[in-house]
Amino acid sequence: MSKYVVHALIEKSKVVAVIRGRDAEEAVQLSKAAVDGGIHVIELTYTTPQIQKVFEELQQTDALLGAGSVLDAETARHAILAGAKFVVSPHFNAETARICNRYGIPYFPGCMTIREMVEALEAGCDVLKLFPANNFTPSFISSVNGPLPQVSIMPTGGINLDNINEWLAAGAVAVGIGSDLNKAFKSGGYDVVVELARQYMNKIS
Repeated sequence: MSKYVVHALIEKSKVVAVIRGRDAEEAVQLSKAAVDGGIHVIELTYTTPQIQKVFEELQQTDALLGAGSVLDAETARHAILAGAKFVVSPHFNAETARICNRYGIPYFPGCMTIREMVEALEAGCDVLKLFPANNFTPSFISSVNGPLPQVSIMPTGGINLDNINEWLAAGAVAVGIGSDLNKAFKSGGYDVVVELARQYMNKIS
C-alpha cells in the first residue's frame, strides 16, 4: 500500500481511533468495537503490552492499522514488520523518519512549534500530529498554515464529540480520539464503544 493511498484513506476517514489497552485482549476488543462502529483507521499504541499479538489478531479486520507511541527507529521497524501501515510518535525523531522513508511508510510525528514542524517537513513527513491538542485551539491550524501552507495537521488529545467538527472545519486533515473510547470500554464494555464510535462518525457525516 503506497503512502499516497494511506494518506487518502486517513483523510477520507477523518477519525483515527488511538487504542491503548491494559493488555493485548483489551486492545483487540477496543479496536474491533471501533471498527464495528464505523472507524476504520486504528492506531495501536506501543504502550499496550504484547502489542504484536494485537497486530496479528487484527490483520484480517477491515481496518487500516498503524502504530502509535513509537519513540525510536527500532520500535518503528518492529511496527512496520508487524503490519503497521503508518507510524505515529508523540515527538519528532529523525531516525524514525529515516526508517519509515526506507520502507515507504508514512510517519506522523508530534510537533508543537514551527521549528519542529519545519524539521519534520524536511525529513519527509507530510502529516504532523498536534499533541496534546487540548493545549491549543482550532485556530492554531490557520496560524500555522500562514507561513507553512503545505502542512497537514492531525490534532490528537482532547478531541471529543463537542469539538471534533470545530477542528475539522479549521483544517485538520483528521483527528485522533482515544481517551473517550477507553472510558467507554471501562464503563460499559464493547457495545458502548461501538455506539460511541457511531456517534463520532455520524457527527462528521
